[in-house]
Amino acid sequence: MRYPEVLKGRLELPKAKISALGCYVPPRVLTNQDLEKMVETNDQWIRDRTGIRERHIADPGVATSDMAIEAARCALAQRGVAATEVNAIIVCTVTPDMFFPSTACLVQNALGARGAWGFDLVAACSGFVYGLTTAAHLVAAGTHRKVLVIGSDTMSRIIDYTDRATCVLFGDAAGAMLIEAAGEGEGSAGFIDFLGEVDGSGGDFLKMPAGGSRLPSSHETVEQRLHYVHQDGSQVFKYAVRKMYETCSELLERNGLTTKDVGILIPHQANGRIISAAAERLGLGDRVLINIDRYGNTVAATIPLATRDAIQQGRLKRGDLVVFAAVGAGYTVGASLWRWAY
Repeated sequence: MRYPEVLKGRLELPKAKISALGCYVPPRVLTNQDLEKMVETNDQWIRDRTGIRERHIADPGVATSDMAIEAARCALAQRGVAATEVNAIIVCTVTPDMFFPSTACLVQNALGARGAWGFDLVAACSGFVYGLTTAAHLVAAGTHRKVLVIGSDTMSRIIDYTDRATCVLFGDAAGAMLIEAAGEGEGSAGFIDFLGEVDGSGGDFLKMPAGGSRLPSSHETVEQRLHYVHQDGSQVFKYAVRKMYETCSELLERNGLTTKDVGILIPHQANGRIISAAAERLGLGDRVLINIDRYGNTVAATIPLATRDAIQQGRLKRGDLVVFAAVGAGYTVGASLWRWAY
C-alpha cells in the first residue's frame, strides 16, 4: 500500500505510536480447584510453580478469530476509528481457526475493513512483540497510516488436560492495539527501538509435534496425543530467564538508557517465577506488571492484557518509557521500547 506523499518523494517519515487498546477475555473461569478434579495436581503446587490461580476458557464454538474480532472492535471504538480506515491487520497466533485462509482474512471480513490487507504472524509467545515491531515499521515507512495488531490464542483447544505439567499453564484471550503515526507536537511519544532473535536449536523443547507437513494428522498421531502442546519446562525456564534479561539490557544500553529510566516492564506472562527472576536481575523492583495469576499464559494475548491492567492500575501513563518483552517457542525472543502516547 502506497500513498501519494510517499510517491512524491517525501523525506519526513512519521513515527509510530500506540493509539488504542482493546481486549477480550472469555467469561468462563477455570480455577486451580477445578483442575484438581481433572488431573493429579493441587492449588498450592500450581501457585508455587507458576503463580497462576485461575485462567479463562473459551466456550465450545468460540474460535480464535471470534476473540480477535471482539478485541479489535474494542480498540477501534476506543479510538473512534472506523474499520474502513485500517490499512493492515496483523493477527499473532499459534491457534488459527484453520490452516487457511488466515485468521487475518476472517477478522478483516468480520470487521468490514475494506481496503486492508493482512496476514497471520506465528512467533508463539513472542508473537505480539513481533507484531508491534512489524506494524511500527509499516507506519514509520510512511506507507501505512493505521495498522491493527491483534494477539489471540485459544490454547484450550491444543492442551492435554491429562498432562499436569502443561494443562495448568494456559488460558484463552485476545488483545489488540492500533498503531498509527504520531502527530505534530507529540514529541518523543511512540516507537523507539526493538531487538528480535530466534534460536531454532530450542525448537524441540516447546512444540505441537503433529498436524503439519512433517507429521500429518492420522489415527496414530491422535492416539499418541501429538496434537497437544509438549514442553520441557526446565529447559524453557532457564532460557527464558536468561534471554529476557539479556535482551532488555541490550535494548536499553544501545539507546543510552538504564533500567532507572524505565517506567514499567510489561513482559509476556509465561510463568510468575520467570518474570520475577528476570525483573530481579534487571533491578526493576516493582516496576514490572504481573497478572498471570488471573489469566494464565494466553500466549500472544498476554502483553495487551497486561498493558490494559497497567493502565487501569495507574502504573502506565502518558510519557512513560515502557518495555515489552517476550520469549517463546522456537525459540523466539523479542523486546520493544516505546514512549507511551496516551
